[in-house]
Amino acid sequence: MKRLVRWNLSSRARQLTGGDALVVSIPKSGRTWVRTFLCAYFCEKLGQPFTLEPEQYKGVPHLIYTHDLFEQRTKADRWDKLRGKYLIPQRERFRLPVILLARDPRDAFVSLYVQLTRRTKETPNELKQMSTSELLRDPAFGIVSMVEIMNSWLAEWSGRAKFLLLRYETLRSAPASRFRELLQILGERPVQEEAFANALEFSAFGHMQKLENAGAFDSKILRAGDARDPESFKVRRGKIGGFQDYLSPNDQAYAATALRRLDPRFGYGEQSSEISGPASL
Repeated sequence: MKRLVRWNLSSRARQLTGGDALVVSIPKSGRTWVRTFLCAYFCEKLGQPFTLEPEQYKGVPHLIYTHDLFEQRTKADRWDKLRGKYLIPQRERFRLPVILLARDPRDAFVSLYVQLTRRTKETPNELKQMSTSELLRDPAFGIVSMVEIMNSWLAEWSGRAKFLLLRYETLRSAPASRFRELLQILGERPVQEEAFANALEFSAFGHMQKLENAGAFDSKILRAGDARDPESFKVRRGKIGGFQDYLSPNDQAYAATALRRLDPRFGYGEQSSEISGPASL
């Protein structure tokens, strides 16, 4: 397949370079959970208090968390699009190990819709006023867009040696084995077992909910938009298949049609196959 050139000629390119690995995802695919686990692990290993910026300590890998093509499609104005403002620069796309976080696009979409309308104060009014059905069909934010972008990422990176496809659903069912694979692709060999066990406990869904509810985090990344509104919390539900509680039958049918175009290796269609390999899923 011909490799597409992705450039970033904006000042933001500096934020997307110089790391040790890329963590790429559609929003609401489990990135905060993954980041919390990794931060808890490295802080515990080094005997430091928890922080969401552990790379300040020597020996901690610098991870670049990005939504890449999705942000470029949903945030960029015309000038930003020309400069590639939200894109990972080409050299970094080719150089760095890639962790691709994936979640059933239907669940990711619903969680994103709730975040945009209930949590994010900066959301433009025209988006906040959209119904679930309208946003589901939006050319930038909608589920067809999510599917196209996920397919593009997988086509770009799946053949590489240092690539890990990390599915939200398998993280929920087998967090210990999947987080261990994540640490290994980051070069953490051997894994420090006591730090690993403590990080698993710290980043458990219920514990993160309690910490956010108590306002224990000093970062807006893990802070409720409105403490009186449970739907505005970052750690909200995490329910697999929860989209059925929000999408009408017609919307579910529309989403199911969109998912037929998703690469079966993601495992969200009727027929699926896993990507296998020593350094991948």
